[in-house]
Amino acid sequence: MDTEDLYTNGEEQPEQQPQHRPIISSDHLDIESYASLYTGRTKISRLMFIAEKLGSESAALDAYRMAYDEIKKGENTQMFREVVQKIDGRLGASYGPDVAWMDSVDRKAESRKEKLENELNAYRTNLIKESIRMGYNDFGDFYYAHGALGDAFKNYVRTRDYCTTAKHIIHMCLNAILVSIEMGQFAHVTSYVSKAEQNKTDLDAITIAKLNCAAGLAHLEAKKYKLAARKFLDTAPELGNNYSEVIAAQDVATYGGLCALASFDRAELKAKVIDNINFRNFLELVPEVRELIHDFYSSHYASCLDYLGNLKANLLLDIHLHDHVESLYTQIRNKALIQYTHPFVSVDLNKMADAFKTTVAGLQKELEALITDNQIQARIDSHNKILYARHADQRKATFQRVLQTGVEFDRDVRAMLLRANLLKHEHNIKAIRKM
Repeated sequence: MDTEDLYTNGEEQPEQQPQHRPIISSDHLDIESYASLYTGRTKISRLMFIAEKLGSESAALDAYRMAYDEIKKGENTQMFREVVQKIDGRLGASYGPDVAWMDSVDRKAESRKEKLENELNAYRTNLIKESIRMGYNDFGDFYYAHGALGDAFKNYVRTRDYCTTAKHIIHMCLNAILVSIEMGQFAHVTSYVSKAEQNKTDLDAITIAKLNCAAGLAHLEAKKYKLAARKFLDTAPELGNNYSEVIAAQDVATYGGLCALASFDRAELKAKVIDNINFRNFLELVPEVRELIHDFYSSHYASCLDYLGNLKANLLLDIHLHDHVESLYTQIRNKALIQYTHPFVSVDLNKMADAFKTTVAGLQKELEALITDNQIQARIDSHNKILYARHADQRKATFQRVLQTGVEFDRDVRAMLLRANLLKHEHNIKAIRKM
């Protein structure tokens, strides 16, 4: 780094002053709008998850009410019993245990199951491969609709032995991935994503986008944030709302953006996120995340932290992200601290504490941890509250390189002279003749 790039006291140049943008508040989650982004079982699971996490009873009951209504559109009586138990009569008789509906659904389910078994047995007797595949697939759909995820997974996987085309295998993989995500079995997700990707020539843009999202969720669950970011960033905008039974386009922006901030260096953030035209389409759906990324890259940390603070409450209500919020936020903050100190010879801790909305004592502890972990090359003057960078002495390093080059040159010249003299006096030939 050139000395012209180093400044004192951590003061930014005038042209680097942040532009004040209005902070988009996310204090209250619009549950109805949020739920409208999803379909099927994940919509119900997300509503019930939100209801359990919300501190407000009225908001929680709203979520349970929506989950109740959504379940009655399907055939999952097991999940219906769960939501009725959670409501516990607090929404009146209209949202109580509808015994007649459950009995009707269960009777139809028994009849349907018997019919599917008879059809499948007939197909296996006649050894009609395509019909057997469809039979197992129908059984998988049946069990999935009724909440028996383990049985659904087994039947979907059984279709593999009867797949005759690459498209059949891809369809099987997508079904297995869907159920595995619902069960939280992300090792299966990774495995079936790999199987599907082996048939590259038969994958369309939407299917590739779905596989990227599924792989991203698996890496996120494993806390491999950099790998997760790459998968979400590679997701094509063709995804749209075509995977609403698993993930929304807004989630791709949020998951990908936060994972990238936590794991990418400055150059990667610019090349793979900010300049990524495809990912920009997702970011437009979540302006808070878009502005957060731009503020972080532009070193506008006060605004960046405001966005993070406003987003946090809603992120903790996300069924996939809630366990990772604290870890991601810590990594993003640490990267911001490192990035803030990097260009300066010395930094005033009082000014830095103001920028990061913390106390000097708290900031000092954070910096000490980063220095101990060798992520910041610096030392702290605790008395004067100044951070001094340990930048390499450029002049000394240059002299050392020149001296080392001179030593190596001298050694090489001496070796060449010695060899020339040996050849001149035919030393090697004389030694051989003596032998």
